[in-house]
Amino acid sequence: MTSRSLTQLLERYDVQVPRYTSYPAVPNWQQAPSGEEWLAGLDAALSGDRSSLAVYVHLPFCETLCTFCGCNTVITRNHDRAAPYVATVLAELDLYLARLPQLAARPVSQLHLGGGTPTFLPPDVLAALLDGIADRLPRRGDGYEASIEVDPRVTGDDQLHTLRARAVTRISLGVQDIDDDVLRLVNRPQPLDLTASLCVKVRDRGFESINFDLIYGLPGQTPEGMSRLAEAVIDLRPDRLAVYSFARVPWIKPAQRKFTDEQVPAGAAKRALYEILRDRLLAGGYLEIGLDHFALPHDALAAASRQGTLHRNFMGYTDRRTTALLGLGVSAISETPAAYHQNEKVITVYERRVTAGEMPTLRGHVLSEDDRRRANAIRALMTRGRAPLTSADRADAESALAELAHDGLIEVTEHEVCITPLGRPFIRNAAAIFDVYYRNAVSQSPTYSRAI
Repeated sequence: MTSRSLTQLLERYDVQVPRYTSYPAVPNWQQAPSGEEWLAGLDAALSGDRSSLAVYVHLPFCETLCTFCGCNTVITRNHDRAAPYVATVLAELDLYLARLPQLAARPVSQLHLGGGTPTFLPPDVLAALLDGIADRLPRRGDGYEASIEVDPRVTGDDQLHTLRARAVTRISLGVQDIDDDVLRLVNRPQPLDLTASLCVKVRDRGFESINFDLIYGLPGQTPEGMSRLAEAVIDLRPDRLAVYSFARVPWIKPAQRKFTDEQVPAGAAKRALYEILRDRLLAGGYLEIGLDHFALPHDALAAASRQGTLHRNFMGYTDRRTTALLGLGVSAISETPAAYHQNEKVITVYERRVTAGEMPTLRGHVLSEDDRRRANAIRALMTRGRAPLTSADRADAESALAELAHDGLIEVTEHEVCITPLGRPFIRNAAAIFDVYYRNAVSQSPTYSRAI
């Protein structure tokens, strides 16, 4: 085993690598399904008695641009744009129902509203969206879960009342950091008191769970600031946290060119920020889940991790796996066992195509048998820290396996590869063992964010 220090390991393995919310990663999608192929695959995924459906709705509007953000957003202060957009989303759902009438008989197990800023929508428009989906698709009676991402700066009492009255049970708060200087650099001023006040309101309204989204590696972050963030989080006690690595991708998000290299923590300095937060959270009673999530022991994510049922898809980590994920709205991604499908990413094009009665397909990928096998292995590694290893995998990635094992990041048995405690920061590197698209890529331009 190597005697390299963590700093040396970070220098060696902090390379551009996919995040593995899917396999293949989106830049490597090749064979898009035709409209008929996509609908047939969705129909097949939902045809069995044990089939289940998750629905994701992308709501892209934000009043201002947070410069760390890599999401597909529309920056506007014109809230009148929300109602026509919601009408288009429901019209897209009607297109599916017209082609697959049996969809109306398949209960929804999960509903998630993401963005953008879903609480950009006024209360009456939020109600129209949620009621419109409920009128078209039945909710699963046992274990139905609805969640929404919110910005504390634009989330009011009327919106909370609207959400709770329509069976939304989980609220995810965009927090990122609490340091005023850091938040100024990323154009997201958000006083801690505002976040704390919203947590109180959410709990008083009877929501079952609160999540915080945090980011480490933001410009201006320091070890002292991360310690203060950890203390604030433990004091507010969200049920779960997503602690994401800042994805610096200025070739995709030009606003990130405002940051200089000197402002942005990297390598060992960046990882140290995560370790400070991790140590405090573990001492405060949280459990580390998967790659970048934490949960209190009572939370459903923690239970799924204990039971080996934790799942990872385009919405992140979830406590259940559904047969199909239907994405609605601009840029939304859908998934079945047979294929991936993404909608148009430009809102005007998306709206025009739906209005014309077309499925707003931008791209996708038909999964081969080998794709599905590798996707399952990567998912197992990302959720359980271990994955089956075939002789073909060994032959494909003999050099990478040897390097990772020599450096103590993985253990390799006859039929399995396991992440070691030292290897936890390098799960994405280990997942690349199974990724033939990544290994065979010849692009000279940057594609992915860095591993750490």
